[in-house]
Amino acid sequence: MSSRTSQTLRAFYDAMYESLGPQHWWPAQTPTEVIIGAILTQNTAWRNVERAIDNLKRAKALDWKRLHELSFEDLAELIRPAGTFNVKARRLKSFIEWFHRRFDLDLDRMFEMSLSSLREELLEVSGIGRETADAILLYAGQKPSFVVDAYTARILYRHNLIDRSADYHEIKELFESNLPDDVQLFNEYHALLVDVGKQHCRPKARCEGCPLERFEHDAERED
Repeated sequence: MSSRTSQTLRAFYDAMYESLGPQHWWPAQTPTEVIIGAILTQNTAWRNVERAIDNLKRAKALDWKRLHELSFEDLAELIRPAGTFNVKARRLKSFIEWFHRRFDLDLDRMFEMSLSSLREELLEVSGIGRETADAILLYAGQKPSFVVDAYTARILYRHNLIDRSADYHEIKELFESNLPDDVQLFNEYHALLVDVGKQHCRPKARCEGCPLERFEHDAERED
């Protein structure tokens, strides 16, 4: 742990939270919705995921037993608004089959596993990448696993906290080794970074008014 890095990351959080307030993430009502949303949100806007989840609710299919029973074709049609729906239906089905085989569709049993063991198993499920696995662990399982996305990488890179070569694991480790293991902190921190990334730290930076503008940065650094 670097004292200076820890202080910087904490100062970033405080500045964002003071400016933007609580983000109320994840935008879902149940752990089941979080997991489905985390899988469907890959490469699409959240509003499209919401439409797909609404379809599942209307079909009374937002239930693991019902999802397990649904045919691939019916599931794909229900999640059509999320885009690349055949690909995402395969990913959902892969997760559901694994979840059924390992935990008999019982979320409590699944989240009784240690963070490291469960993360390792999730990453072996077809279609579950690191960001999706960490979102499931943090937002559905309430486990302190920091979620890294493109916004996070861009913000840290432009603020000279990582170099261009930093990979997902290195960025995740930067947060987890310099912040306390606090689920609520990780939850809020990731959500705040997403907000800053969407509003300000875009491919072409819009630094004016950014909560992190006062910190040393290079807006011209390219991804």
